Amino acid sequence: MKYVYGKQDWKTFERGEENCFLMTNGLGGFSSLTMIGSCSRNDHAVLMSCVHSPNHRYNMIHRLEEVLSVGEHSFHISSQDDVDIACREKGYVYQIGFTYEDYPQWTYLAEGVEVVRTIAMMQGENTVGISYEVRNRSGQEVKLEVYPHLEFVPKGHPLSKEQKFAIDGDRILSNGQALHFRTNGEFREMPLVFCDGLHYAYDVCDGRRETGSTAVNHGISCGIAPGETQTLWMVYGVGAELPDMEEILADMRRHREALREQAGFQDETAAALATAAHQFISYRSSTAKQTILAGFPFFEDWGRDTMIAMMGCCLATRRYETAESILKTFMAYCKKGLMPNLFPEGKEAPGYNTVDASLLFILAVYEYYRKTGDAVLVKSAYQTMAEIIDWYRKGTEYGIKMDDDGLVMAGQDYDQVTWMDVRVGEILPTPRHGKPVEINAYWYNALCIMEKFREFFPEDERDYGALAEQVKSSFREKFWNREAGCLKDVISGTKADNQIRCNQIWAVSLPFSVLDPEQEKQVVEVVFRRLYTPYGLRTLDPGDEEFRAFYGGPQLDRDLAYHQGTVWVFPLGGYYLAYLKVNGYSEEARKLVVSQLSYIGAALREGCVGQLPEIYDGGNPVSSKGCFAQAWSVGEILRVYDALRSQEGE
Repeated sequence: MKYVYGKQDWKTFERGEENCFLMTNGLGGFSSLTMIGSCSRNDHAVLMSCVHSPNHRYNMIHRLEEVLSVGEHSFHISSQDDVDIACREKGYVYQIGFTYEDYPQWTYLAEGVEVVRTIAMMQGENTVGISYEVRNRSGQEVKLEVYPHLEFVPKGHPLSKEQKFAIDGDRILSNGQALHFRTNGEFREMPLVFCDGLHYAYDVCDGRRETGSTAVNHGISCGIAPGETQTLWMVYGVGAELPDMEEILADMRRHREALREQAGFQDETAAALATAAHQFISYRSSTAKQTILAGFPFFEDWGRDTMIAMMGCCLATRRYETAESILKTFMAYCKKGLMPNLFPEGKEAPGYNTVDASLLFILAVYEYYRKTGDAVLVKSAYQTMAEIIDWYRKGTEYGIKMDDDGLVMAGQDYDQVTWMDVRVGEILPTPRHGKPVEINAYWYNALCIMEKFREFFPEDERDYGALAEQVKSSFREKFWNREAGCLKDVISGTKADNQIRCNQIWAVSLPFSVLDPEQEKQVVEVVFRRLYTPYGLRTLDPGDEEFRAFYGGPQLDRDLAYHQGTVWVFPLGGYYLAYLKVNGYSEEARKLVVSQLSYIGAALREGCVGQLPEIYDGGNPVSSKGCFAQAWSVGEILRVYDALRSQEGE
């Protein structure tokens, strides 16, 4: 899918910073700027290198300053906000186009000169290429000068005025990092200049660091005679052997086309999401296998997010080898029945503070088996899955334990172990200690799955099926809220029990039904009436006294709103799957879901172009917030497209 934007999309500087692009390299590194080429966040970068995959990142080249000279007249075609408005670069006024397909391109027109900037990133390398095609129809001599603004600091860290920069041949050296370069332009070393006062509007609104600094120590230029067309290019990378610009462009086109072909979606939006899904898949050095990063620009790879995202980002896109690699990695790190929520970095131990990752692992193995028929993987994972069930029955860490009624309880003290896991000091904005609804739906499904997988190990005498029946009976008795006609969110003996939240939708969307058909229909209808929006499900009923309509501001304000009404994209996938299920995948139901999914195409044009975000405001969800690209958001919507495709027999 090619996204095309024109001048009306950046009528003002502020409008121009509303959207950005993202390219990733499969190592944890990325390139991301706004639609007008500026940095509206301190995490934006032309080249965010990853020196130890996937989370040890360095902001190497933060932005590009570009000066076009036509005869005696010189002006910026680059754009960048500054705390001093008088110093703001306003190249957006010359910008006439922005497109994004396999890579981003900007087009500028000024005084008879057209400039097309292209940025591309090499897969599997910390390498970025930048090119400028300049068509000079001005009748005068033209010169284009490009000044890369450097940082060479860990992602999120400020640049220090004490930091030294040096140029050694074709290398730039600073802060223990080396960046190689090559260009067909005229390279000019300059005295080091620190540039202060960069203003980050999209960090300001979230209470993050508002300003930043960069360093400039060289420029690259070319001259263009009247009537001529010249292409200036430059490549920067951590490796000594650098490709040229055309190699990088060809690699990106080839790679993304292969992804589209492998996924095999006929729907244009689904095909676009399939390429978006790949941007989250990264190599992890500590395991020497692949992993899934939860979101850009903030998040790392987490167990819960990986299990949810994998089912869409890998299985729906037919990347079965990647899914197998991820599942095997988690098997190796299972401890006391728990899957890691955070993988180890350096000498750090994994973090296991999650109740759902292990149960989702069993679901992911089942979905993998349904897709591939690979019994070998099931057999190799069986013992791990059996241990998960055993530990949950007898009790493991973080208060995770099966109660006498067969239901699973979780959480203790200040440990938040479901996905609604925010803790602010001693404040738990969404306290869900007790028996959470989605955890027990996952638990029931895990037991049903293990009963099915016993066909591979008939000697296993564990009573998965009998326990599943007990869980179903207890679930229906204790979670059903007759007055509201839906499910309680948690069994805890507090007012949180009867709050109407999106977590109940997974009790319907999962493959094994813990409710009767009429109850499932009622849940779907209540979720639609109280929580549904075209871009996600609200996390709390707007009629609840604790509902918060706006997400933003300082960290405390954001944390208090995070799961208190804020719209999350990923539960929307569960809603559509549940709706299709309770309506028997009828033609009418499929048409309605396809119609409602059309809004996802609009969402792909806003925020991070070609991506789906983490969240939206709960009141009026019109602007993406949080991570501008979120793996489980993309993955869960892909699962819906995959389900529709399966029903249509593609």
